[in-house]
Amino acid sequence: MPLRVSISGIRGVIGDGLDAVTVARWAAAYGAWLPAGPVVVGRDSRISGPMVFDAVAAALSSTGHDVWDIGIATTPTTEVAVQESNAVGGIIITASHNPAEWNAMKFLQGNGLFLTAAHNREVRQRYEDGSGHVAYDQLGAVSERPGADDQHLEAIAKLPWLDVERIRAAKLHAVVDAVEGAGGSIVPRLLEDLGVRCTPLYCEMSGKFPHDPEPTPAHLKDLCAEVKNAGADFGFAVDPDVDRLALVDETGRALSEEYTLALAADFLLAKTPGPMAVNLSTTGLIEKVAAGHDCQVFRTPVGEANVVETILAEDCILGGEGNGGVIYPTIHAGRDALVGIAMLAQAVAEGGQTLGAMADALPPVVMVKTKVGSDDLPEGEDLVRVLSALGPGEIDRRDGLKWVGTDGWVHVRPSNTEPVVRIIAEAQDEAAAVEMINKVKS
Repeated sequence: MPLRVSISGIRGVIGDGLDAVTVARWAAAYGAWLPAGPVVVGRDSRISGPMVFDAVAAALSSTGHDVWDIGIATTPTTEVAVQESNAVGGIIITASHNPAEWNAMKFLQGNGLFLTAAHNREVRQRYEDGSGHVAYDQLGAVSERPGADDQHLEAIAKLPWLDVERIRAAKLHAVVDAVEGAGGSIVPRLLEDLGVRCTPLYCEMSGKFPHDPEPTPAHLKDLCAEVKNAGADFGFAVDPDVDRLALVDETGRALSEEYTLALAADFLLAKTPGPMAVNLSTTGLIEKVAAGHDCQVFRTPVGEANVVETILAEDCILGGEGNGGVIYPTIHAGRDALVGIAMLAQAVAEGGQTLGAMADALPPVVMVKTKVGSDDLPEGEDLVRVLSALGPGEIDRRDGLKWVGTDGWVHVRPSNTEPVVRIIAEAQDEAAAVEMINKVKS
């Protein structure tokens, strides 16, 4: 299978396009692009992680960089570790929500942000050149750097709106499904710090995912059952690298991952109003929530780096993606499920409402997502005509094609992480969303 090379990093299937040699070549290209200085490397719990780490470490050493190994760490934890150090960059070894046979490298700048599209083009040029290696007496060294989890949790503890005593007084109970990924230790630790009783589910960090690791309602049956059986106040599901958060309410109902950012925004904007940035595929609930707080929303192409670029350019208070990604730049400008958990625990503790009641208070919308092979849809102006036939509306061409009508929208775009085309529709009910998708597919 071909590698997926995009703004989201270098991603592929181990033994089928991604191997130690390929990893080393891309890591060396990244090292050749970096200035001199140490590089932080963290990884999720995937079985292939140690092999990929060894290849990355050897490649960075060959370009003269010391490697600071922070071990198994979440994506946001690694970002914070880079941001708060004098490292010149970082690599996160994770394929995020992809199945266990996948792995990937996400490259960070020295400020802890992902590389821009221009940066990625420069790294690709280094990959093609094969240059940047140093002499034997200039090689870098590898050293372990424990404490990254502590650093991340300490940053969350200092959030200005976080009232741990109030959360503790609410005597909340959460079930956590970490899908045997990197969140298996740090998420329960966060809840303990917040005074929330935690029932762990799949938190051993074995890397053997017990279900599809993408945190969507279809994959959260065990979490739903455990929340209901335990009488918990909520369930939290994270993906293997903990940059996405999905929610289960007190009745055992799995909420669409689109609700995570909408609920977080409703909480935060009430305290600190300001503009937001989200991608084009994120629920229209964001505009409705932001309007309730008299706040502006900026839309960007899909890709965390694109959202972050706008967050920083427009001085946004919050941002994210509808896949459960909450970006709160006060800590760092990257998706962070741990920050999302803190926001929602605070919201439930001080609001006097259950998570389910908070979700039901949002305007009713339903999003339906599907994907098809890249050869199964018309392209260009042919696709424009198909979308325009849905009715009066506007076409946004910034990322694939998005048709926006009065009562819904459809977004058709190639995936950054899989060899497919995604079709996403949102309407006031499921039947209307499915009908729009079927019209596009047919």
